[in-house]
Amino acid sequence: MTQFSLSQLEQIIADRAVSGDPSSWTAKLVGGGIEKAAEKLGEEAVETIIAALARDADGVCAEAADLLYHLLVVLHMKGVSVGEVMAELEHRTSQSGIAEKTSRNTNNA
Repeated sequence: MTQFSLSQLEQIIADRAVSGDPSSWTAKLVGGGIEKAAEKLGEEAVETIIAALARDADGVCAEAADLLYHLLVVLHMKGVSVGEVMAELEHRTSQSGIAEKTSRNTNNA
């Protein structure tokens, strides 16, 4: 199994985002603005859902990789780190999922 991490991918995205390399999809995506990056994130989410509903494990794996990549691009563009997301997830696991979701709904009301 690979030791490649989301933190490593996060760093690659950060480096390529500012590279100005015309052959870099990351640089092009970032250059297109948050609207384009968010649109691509949504497309990958839908493609992941389609693969899951088709019960296509290989497709889910490939689409999940695309989804994670595009999510990290959007996070980068918004100045949110993987570490911050992991801290939020860690905080949420300190209580049951139902209680945590209820508290978010109460806080957002």
